Amino acid sequence: MNVLITGGSGLVGTRLTEILIAKGFTVSHLSRKPSSTNGKIKTFHWDIEKSIIDEKAIKEADYLVHLAGAGIADENWSKARKREIIKSRTKSIQLITNKLKTIPHKIKSFISASGIGFYGADTGDEHISEQHTAGNDFVADCCIQWEAAADEIQDLGIRTVKLRTGIVLSEKGGALPRIIQPVRWGVGAALGTGKQWQSWIYLDDLCELYVKSITDDSMKGFYNAVAPNPVTNYELTKLSAEVLKRPFWMPNVPAFAMKLVFGEMASIVLGGNYALNQRIKLETDFQYKFTDVRMALEDLLK
Repeated sequence: MNVLITGGSGLVGTRLTEILIAKGFTVSHLSRKPSSTNGKIKTFHWDIEKSIIDEKAIKEADYLVHLAGAGIADENWSKARKREIIKSRTKSIQLITNKLKTIPHKIKSFISASGIGFYGADTGDEHISEQHTAGNDFVADCCIQWEAAADEIQDLGIRTVKLRTGIVLSEKGGALPRIIQPVRWGVGAALGTGKQWQSWIYLDDLCELYVKSITDDSMKGFYNAVAPNPVTNYELTKLSAEVLKRPFWMPNVPAFAMKLVFGEMASIVLGGNYALNQRIKLETDFQYKFTDVRMALEDLLK
């Protein structure tokens, strides 16, 4: 079976590709600069701005995984950057949708990334299941438009799964290296109050959940792709220090300082969500490798 991945060179896409190949899948990527980076991976050209996509990529694929999107925390949120963040997620899906409408294909399912930011950047202490209403800030609006674009593929009769992902724990990228860098220097500190909830998932668990979504025809709609036990920002930072055997004595970084440096983007670290993996727990037989954050950190930082 051939899995076509957008955003295949990113943190999740790279590891997902490795896992799929190990399981016997054929994997191909859509890329603005197709090249043979791995003899086992085909790369096909696409250009979202120019509405170009190699039709052969669609014709050969059995499953499609959409991970492409500008990093939400890579740059401060100017108006132009906000447009880019949303457009990189939605216009890319619309390009695929238009091709699916016009060329013969055998796509069985479409799996799209999304985020628990769908519920808003900060939902306090409320426990959030998949049935919770959407938020009304920029992060929520981004996810709403992201998922609405994915729904257009669902409307074509293709089984569609949307994985609302929390903080992905990996030593190779994402939030964890940013947390542990000051910890390694002995100046690690919680952000803001430190009480904001961090709903996390170990990278390999997330990738296995994508594999599950590809192969399990009973999975449909949206799922909170998080581990069962969220922790606070303070707990995550303190545990990182303990695992690294580094001191943890600095006062919290004040919220106003974060806002001065990062502006509106500070909301994604000063806020938080206690997201429940309700549908995964109740409707699937998916087994996590790590449900305890300390054990996950020990595995990643050993």
